[in-house]
Amino acid sequence: MTFKEQIQQGISNILPPLKAYDTSVSHAPKRKEILSRDEKKLALKNALRYFKAIHHKTLLPEFREELEKYGRIYMYRFRPDYEMFARSIDEYPGKSQQARAIQLMIQNNLDKAIAQHPHELITYGGNGAVFQNWAQYLLTMKYLSSMTDEQTLVMYSGHPIGLFPSHKNAPRMVVTNGMVIPNYSQPDDWEKFNALGVSQYGQMTAGSYMYIGPQGIVHGTTITVLNACRKIDDSGTTGKLFVTAGLGGMSGAQPKAGNIAGLISVTAEVNPSATFKRHEQGWVDEVILDLDELVNRVRRAKENKEVVSIAYNGNIVEVWEKFDQENIYIHLGSDQTSLHNPWSGGYYPVGLSLEEANIMMAEDPELFKIKVQESLRRHVAAINRHTEKGTYFFDYGNAFLLESARAGADILAENGVDFKYPSYVQDIMGPMCFDYGFGPFRWVCTSGKPEDLQKTDAIACEVLESIIAHSPKEIQQQMQDNITWIKGAQQHNLVVGSQARILYADAEGRIKIAKAFNDAIAKGNMGSIVLGRDHHDVSGTDSPFRETSNIYDGSRFTADMAIQNVIGDSFRGATWVSIHNGGGVGWGEAINGGFGMLLDGTLAAEQRLTSMLHWDVNNGIARRAWSRNQEAIFAIKRAMQEDPLLKVTLPNLVDENLLK
Repeated sequence: MTFKEQIQQGISNILPPLKAYDTSVSHAPKRKEILSRDEKKLALKNALRYFKAIHHKTLLPEFREELEKYGRIYMYRFRPDYEMFARSIDEYPGKSQQARAIQLMIQNNLDKAIAQHPHELITYGGNGAVFQNWAQYLLTMKYLSSMTDEQTLVMYSGHPIGLFPSHKNAPRMVVTNGMVIPNYSQPDDWEKFNALGVSQYGQMTAGSYMYIGPQGIVHGTTITVLNACRKIDDSGTTGKLFVTAGLGGMSGAQPKAGNIAGLISVTAEVNPSATFKRHEQGWVDEVILDLDELVNRVRRAKENKEVVSIAYNGNIVEVWEKFDQENIYIHLGSDQTSLHNPWSGGYYPVGLSLEEANIMMAEDPELFKIKVQESLRRHVAAINRHTEKGTYFFDYGNAFLLESARAGADILAENGVDFKYPSYVQDIMGPMCFDYGFGPFRWVCTSGKPEDLQKTDAIACEVLESIIAHSPKEIQQQMQDNITWIKGAQQHNLVVGSQARILYADAEGRIKIAKAFNDAIAKGNMGSIVLGRDHHDVSGTDSPFRETSNIYDGSRFTADMAIQNVIGDSFRGATWVSIHNGGGVGWGEAINGGFGMLLDGTLAAEQRLTSMLHWDVNNGIARRAWSRNQEAIFAIKRAMQEDPLLKVTLPNLVDENLLK
């Protein structure tokens, strides 16, 4: 069959042959044993319901073996034979251009060059899944290939519940991931519900089909470390050392960002497949396996004021301790291991090999938890010694501070409540970007043509340069950083997978860039464009230890903003919307929402983008202004001046002296 025919077929009535376990790709570790005997039976029944009864006898022992061996039923037999990558939108079958765009984005998320564990349908973060199993993938793609613009596909944690009649202005897809009752939102609840096949962890852009490879976080990390350096002093980045951990799907961006920012960076990673994958992709310059060699190399880099990224294939705790012993001064420190998922491969304890840790987490999870927490205490102790010497350490939104505190590490401030170290949102991204409305706007060229991406880069740069000419001084730095970024985007070879780009923009920038794209499409200058953003944005996510960590009115544990955001996006013109439990900080720790929007050059697309993008940003600014964030008050007042239909409740500020 042709590629289109395979998509349209969905789940074949004839069982495909069994597939050999492919060792050429990275696989998810075995998940912990958590189901009772009766629950295992239920998991098997849940899996078999995707298939005709005639096949149950054949599939039952196969699925039982997967459940016992991997802790999940992935249905490897049904993994497609065709190569998984984002094709040109015209290569996908369908009656709806919007639905074809979603097919493209789904396949991009599962591209082995992008996905962390592609055969387990996990894009990044150790457990950030697009689907729970391959049957869900096949069904979803079939639905998308047959739907019209008068239907909406409803997704329950990877499962396509079905196509429902709607209308052309409704979203073509509505996605929920992990929307469990709050009292059942602990890490073990995820393990149980996921093993049963009834819920999944969508991370942020994994389960919403908007991941664009590590480029997405390269830009955010570049902006973060640039501004972190500005907090230290005004001498620039030359010669400064940045030490961190993680080279996976999201964290793999760190060395590239370090290079773009002009730093010396050392990133530790315990998984050699991840380490060498990033090196082969050109995202890290050098790989070192020995600590003494690492010390010598960093000393040379400092002496020569090099711009270089170094991957250490080993445990980050060893690096912090060794650099302390050798008196290697670290200017910036952070961590991007997947500590939202500490007990299932998100963080590997010092003193165990990768293989030993994987065995222990599956066969003795309680001991593994003890080892992780011991390692976190050592990790923090080493960081504390460096910060006493002047290192600026910040949490990069991966629950490092939270899990370290839970482990009993010396991470709390003197009041015993707050952390010693700030979240990067508290110190950097919140007051400098989010409060002003700047966040990770992104787009994908559905033609797959590099020349289309070049055209969009040029358009975006032209728009930003026209805006900065009249921008207030409060946002001049943000504007210039993004103009510098987009001008250098091509030379940094950021594309992995789809022809995609990201930059930080406010509502004005997003709307004007999107309109310019839509005009170019209408003129036939390039193919259609999918707009999106990271959920990690101005109003997409309520996350008390990350995105909303600089909300100080007591509301940072509420999730009204994220829920209102996705509801508002859905009726203002989004092609698809998503809302998730979890994200980068862990199951039960955040609620986050996202969207996708197809630009096809029509007037209808222009109307949708104007309405939706304005809301998508200003919803968050309004909430941040109400919490008395001065930068957000400035931004929302400016927005109200520009659009008289916008009327936002502003806070009356209280004289602190009255409260003494």
